[in-house]
Parts: sequence; structure tokens; C-alpha cells
Amino acid sequence: MEFQASSVIDARPDAVWAVLVDGPRWTDWDSAVVRVEGTIALGHKVTVFPEVNPKRGFPVTVVEFTPGQRMVWRGGMPLGLFTGTRTYTLTEQSDGKVRFAMREVYTGPLAGLITRSIPDLAPSFTRFADGLKRRVESST
Repeated sequence: MEFQASSVIDARPDAVWAVLVDGPRWTDWDSAVVRVEGTIALGHKVTVFPEVNPKRGFPVTVVEFTPGQRMVWRGGMPLGLFTGTRTYTLTEQSDGKVRFAMREVYTGPLAGLITRSIPDLAPSFTRFADGLKRRVESST
């Protein structure tokens, strides 16, 4: 199972990146997030509290971090029984805009069982991509 969303943003990659890694301010532009705790940086733990389950956040570790280009978060159960991997990618276009893409994939022996209880996250992913676009374009 996977979810994904994207948008084309009329800004430079560094402007998009600055908004993307400012987790505590996500609630200013993404109504699907109640709060974000932690620092979004390589090796750091981040906990996102989504609107679909605001009292129970999901903790992840930032496992890849290439400023202005790509970031990967990973979380789940011990021993790889269930793993969620979220990838954020910024690709500069020839017209000076940036294509933002976000994708989350679930793997592991228990993925089939656990994903049955995961709600459809497609609408919240789309809201995130659209909100990021609006936020960046309104500040550039």
C-alpha cells in the first residue's frame, strides 16, 4: 500500500525546502496536521500528530536529508515487522519552478494486516502538497 501527492510550486527549491523543514509551522498551512514535535534534520526523531488521530502521533526518524532536494522519514515496528517510509522530493524544473512530490510506502511481514486499519490518506497528502504550494507561493 502506498500514498502519494505532488504539486508544482512557483519558487526556488531553497524557498520550498525552508517551509518543508519548519515542522512546528506546518499547522499554519496544513490542516491535516495538529502539531509536529522535534527537529527535522538528519538522524533526528520527529513526531507528527495528524488530524485523523490527533492524540496519537507517529514517531519517525529522518534517515536521509539532502537540503533542497530530498528527505526520507522512516518509522514502524521493531525488527522490520512493519515499516512506513515517507519520501519528500524537490525537483527543479526548466522553467524555474519546483515539482514537489511526497510518497509513503508500507512494507514488512505485518504490512498487509496493519494497512487494513489505515484510513485513506490520499486526501490529506493532497492537502499537504496543495498547502505547501500556497504557503511558499504566498511568501515569495
